[in-house]
Amino acid sequence: MLLRPVRDTEDDAETVRTLAEAAFGASHELKGEAPDPRSAARAAHKRAQILHIVRHDPAGCWIAEDASGRAVGAAQSHIREGTWGLALLVVLPGVQGEGVGRALLQRTLEYGRGCLRGIICCSRHPAAARVYRQAGFALHPTIRMRGLVDRAGLGSAEGAAVEGGPRDRDLLDSVDRRLRGGAHGPDHDFLIRHHRLVVADDLAGSGYCYLTTDGSRVALLGATSRRIATRVLTAALHGVPEGTEVEVQDVTAEQQWAVDVGLRAGLELRSEGFVCFRGLRPPSPYIPSGAFL
Repeated sequence: MLLRPVRDTEDDAETVRTLAEAAFGASHELKGEAPDPRSAARAAHKRAQILHIVRHDPAGCWIAEDASGRAVGAAQSHIREGTWGLALLVVLPGVQGEGVGRALLQRTLEYGRGCLRGIICCSRHPAAARVYRQAGFALHPTIRMRGLVDRAGLGSAEGAAVEGGPRDRDLLDSVDRRLRGGAHGPDHDFLIRHHRLVVADDLAGSGYCYLTTDGSRVALLGATSRRIATRVLTAALHGVPEGTEVEVQDVTAEQQWAVDVGLRAGLELRSEGFVCFRGLRPPSPYIPSGAFL
């Protein structure tokens, strides 16, 4: 097996994307769920996300190839102001259990060895939690919320929450530093371009929530208080188009305010996966991004 850096090319981005699709498709099957279909637009978005991380963290992105040169696994990690995050770790189903994942994880951990803090959103594969715990991460079970938004039950957001944009970068970074010890920095530039952003900022505190442009998923949320977090999540869910099923992933037990919002909105709750932390307590109020954490 050979480990090589992910190159800043469309070909390598597509290689990583197809590896992820194959690995996560297998994970869905293990849980008895249908794989998530990917449109051309979503595939292009995924490639852009992969290349964004490669350009900012080339030493944290790796592809594993077998003796024939076939790509069998990939990993991406990034460092933002001393906070290391594992954005992706995938291995083809046919070669799982052969040490590919461990080798990729080790390479990304070496990239972040100088960081005091680390975050991972654990994949659905049964072996993932074991590997991350052995790497020194604390495992925090999570809830996934999904369904059509019941706007009447959700009620209105208490206080002002408005559409955000590039002008809000200082606010976003400030909230990040308070919650997770390091700002997302350039990742906010990518998120603002590709997502809807809701922000709140007044005497009660500051907060933000990203929602995918199609309204199908909450991508990242941070706030300085539960009150503000409730406000921006409520406002974001009100912005979900009628008839669109929305998903809120990686909600830890510390985020009971988010559970309350989800219940009011009529979303279905189920236990699923872990968010893994090293060197910090679970941020709250906070809902991490799987890729940008």
